[in-house]
Amino acid sequence: MPGRAEGGNDTHRGQILHHPEAWHPAIFTGAALALADCDTDGEAQAFFDAAVSAGVPVNVIDKPAFCQFQFGSIVNRSPVIVAISTDGAAPILAQAIRRRIETLLPPALKQWAELAQSLRERVNDMLSPGAPRRAFWERFVDRTFQGNAAPEEGAAQALLGEAERLGGAPAIGRVTLVGAGPGDAELLTLKAVRALQSADVILFDDLVSDEVLELARREAKRLLVGKRGGRTSCKQQDINDMMVSLAKAGKRVVRLKSGDPMIFGRAGEEIARLEAEGIAVDVVPGITAASAMAACLGLSLTHRDHAQSVRFVTGHSRHGDLPDNTDWKSLADPSVTTVFYMGGRMAARIRAALVEHGMGDDTPVVVMAAVTRANETRWQGRLADLPMAMQTIGVDEPVLIGIGNAFGARRSTVDADCQDVVESLLPAVSGRRQ
Repeated sequence: MPGRAEGGNDTHRGQILHHPEAWHPAIFTGAALALADCDTDGEAQAFFDAAVSAGVPVNVIDKPAFCQFQFGSIVNRSPVIVAISTDGAAPILAQAIRRRIETLLPPALKQWAELAQSLRERVNDMLSPGAPRRAFWERFVDRTFQGNAAPEEGAAQALLGEAERLGGAPAIGRVTLVGAGPGDAELLTLKAVRALQSADVILFDDLVSDEVLELARREAKRLLVGKRGGRTSCKQQDINDMMVSLAKAGKRVVRLKSGDPMIFGRAGEEIARLEAEGIAVDVVPGITAASAMAACLGLSLTHRDHAQSVRFVTGHSRHGDLPDNTDWKSLADPSVTTVFYMGGRMAARIRAALVEHGMGDDTPVVVMAAVTRANETRWQGRLADLPMAMQTIGVDEPVLIGIGNAFGARRSTVDADCQDVVESLLPAVSGRRQ
């Protein structure tokens, strides 16, 4: 049966009735809606015209040209309801979008929304429009999305007490250090996305991808405070001063850092300064580049047959040279998986230092630039060839150098006669040749 009109008859309300017959114009009498699943446009046109003539709203499934209304997907956390529609063009896409939204919303959103509903009038009476009222509701939202827990008993009174305090004192903002990951926006945590969506100001590093920034709140002011080797950079002291100034002005500040903020990101200096100024600060971790590197290569940095430990080492000091306190003797052990961050310009000296302390020139090495990004490149070979590899990879993009037996784990399963061929093809996968 290509179509059926339903509704109108109170006798059958709440029931589904099947009529084993083809549709005909008489079925539209007393109907509220007309739905059809038609194979051809001709059938759809006939059904559509008959329904319209009878004054019944009509929808022909997967044929938007013959639809007077659409069925959207919804996320129902009443009193919060999110509706998604593709105007009939792609119902499956709408369902996929609904699933994405479902993952972003805490299970207890319904209870928090009901609490907000019950508090709204009293909060509006206590706080004047503008910064105080906005500060209260931003803190309310923070609690809503923190930990995914329902409001505790007594939450209403605690929140009203907070509103009373905000009414008598200037609002102080807060700073959140957020890890942007290596570049791929889909590697962001849900908590990172929520922080970006609630920010007033975002101070972002030069290495943060445009795709990540696209997830930020549209009204947020974005300020580039890039710090990148070999280029003019914003001084750390200036960044610290900027965060303090903005937070004291009542702004919600996100300090967006590439990778993980707590790994080679100077987060310690920033946290110390903010805490000294009495400014609340929290941290949202991100996927560090070495983890993304391992995922891209499909290998374990701590493969039990090849590595007993893993180390992340900075490839340069604040003076632009190799760090003078690096324990090269321990790093020269090939059973230690070592990943050098920001070591592209120091690659030749890294190789020399490791060989000087006993590492063999045949130790497996992987070099990757722009990990997880569209322009990602990689090279795989021996320690002896590391300096030459850097001439091919270049230093225009952030570079990781992985050294140790773990990086030869996947190659060890390849027949020795084919190994050279496989190695020569690896760079071509990313569009670059050795």
